[in-house]
Amino acid sequence: MPVQVRVLGCGDAFGSGGRFQTCFLVSAEGTRFLVDCGATVLQSMHRWNVDRAAIDLVLLSHLHGDHMGGLPFFVFDAHFNLRRTRPLLVAGPPGTRARLPQMMEALFPGSSAMTLRFPLEVAEYTLETPNRIAGLVVTPYEVVHPCGAPPTALRIECGGRTIVYSGDTQWAPGLVRAADGADLFLLECNAYDRRLPNHLDLGTLREHQGELRSRRIVLTHMSEEMLAHRGESPWECAEDGMTLTVE
Repeated sequence: MPVQVRVLGCGDAFGSGGRFQTCFLVSAEGTRFLVDCGATVLQSMHRWNVDRAAIDLVLLSHLHGDHMGGLPFFVFDAHFNLRRTRPLLVAGPPGTRARLPQMMEALFPGSSAMTLRFPLEVAEYTLETPNRIAGLVVTPYEVVHPCGAPPTALRIECGGRTIVYSGDTQWAPGLVRAADGADLFLLECNAYDRRLPNHLDLGTLREHQGELRSRRIVLTHMSEEMLAHRGESPWECAEDGMTLTVE
């Protein structure tokens, strides 16, 4: 069975181009999981009729709201609407265990003390090391994107394929190691020709093109400026709702 990646959101923090915030649904034999969980996760799932109850794992690249802000809504939807009983596992960089209840409490005071219908488990990655998580092998490489906790690019081995997601970052050596030999690399390209701190732009990616040794590269997290110039990219550009088949 090929691995499929459904783009539930490929927008930046500001919803540029009317896009949903970052969320990718990965489906392989015996598993379905999310990579990041932006604040618009439920809207995108409803739009494309995603079975929310079938998702047992969420992997987080870093702890910014446009990448994890949908988690409280996903959790409460599972509790109140789906009446979930199966465990849900959230895995993220060091700091995730503290940040998730803080975020839930900020959005819905008192919610962090709720007794959910299902076990909500939180695991934290060991950086630069293969982590065995729910049948996957996840290797997080630290990148450069201040968020109060280590930001990571994720190398995910599942279904005999390797998918890499850059998270948000400026150019960092971890990107090269994460991407090496991958079947699919979901790569941030926020800006077109402006060098922004803590983010990637098309000019920088062109300079490092020979170092990105992945079979397929798809750009994501694009600003309005980059969206206007996406026809100039040598790589594919993600669109909300598209399905990427990794064979």
